[in-house]
Amino acid sequence: MKAFVPTGDPAEPVVLADVDEPTPRPDEALVKVEAFSVNRGETFKLERPALGERPGKDIAGLVVQPAADGSGPSGITRVVGHPMAGGWAEYVAVPTGALAELPGEVSVLQGAALPLAGLTALRLLRAAGPVPGRRVLLTGASGGVGHFVTELAAAAGAQVTAVTRDADRGARLAELGAAEIVHDVADARGPYDIVLESTGGQALPLALARLARRGTLIWFGQASRTPATLDFFDFFAGPESAVIRHFHYLDADTRLDDDLAALVRLTAESRLHPEIGRVADWTDTATTLTDLRDRRIRGKAVLTLS
Repeated sequence: MKAFVPTGDPAEPVVLADVDEPTPRPDEALVKVEAFSVNRGETFKLERPALGERPGKDIAGLVVQPAADGSGPSGITRVVGHPMAGGWAEYVAVPTGALAELPGEVSVLQGAALPLAGLTALRLLRAAGPVPGRRVLLTGASGGVGHFVTELAAAAGAQVTAVTRDADRGARLAELGAAEIVHDVADARGPYDIVLESTGGQALPLALARLARRGTLIWFGQASRTPATLDFFDFFAGPESAVIRHFHYLDADTRLDDDLAALVRLTAESRLHPEIGRVADWTDTATTLTDLRDRRIRGKAVLTLS
């Protein structure tokens, strides 16, 4: 089959190559990929690809071989899946615990845009606890996670301040329910009950300073790729006795398939709106990756297999 393999070359991060079709384990279904989406974090990993690893975590398509152990979808079923690798290919073996069926109301394009960003947003808000009536500061809000967090949190009754340098993205986040848009963390007024921080570097201590006493900061990313430096004594200037919590979306008590099904249901009910910034043929993947890396794409980039 055809699949994208990393090159380590920034000018052309992946190339289409002939590889062996996957042999599913007993608890895996073989999925014929119809669409996959690209996450910005994947562009980082492609800078120093691991030997033998193929990229691709967000896919949608058809189950063409159900799992041998009888778990998961049976027959030819439209699904969204979240394999840990290998999804940028004609076929991918996906654990049935990382699959959810797609109803007719949800397209494969929407499905492919859901997994990593949607799972992160859903589980991040669960980690934050009840949000109705609470003031929430969200940094790095321009991407897919920021989109989903804003929509879900606002619908749950939170007062969301979203940080984005992009005026167009800010306008869209306001449409999705953000109460306030600021273009720099330093412009956020606070205090906030919850800070959801994904930038790292200088943004983290600035965001922390806007946290209420005994509030919670959840650190779920480092898009700046710069470590943060904190001063113990700065806590006494406002966020005294605050909690800083590290977050990883795969460290959860809920099942991937259940959470994927929840995201699909919310999308089918028009309560969640995956935003697709580019749809292209999968042969344009290398160009899409460089455009995504250079921030020339707003919203999810989804590649279709013709």
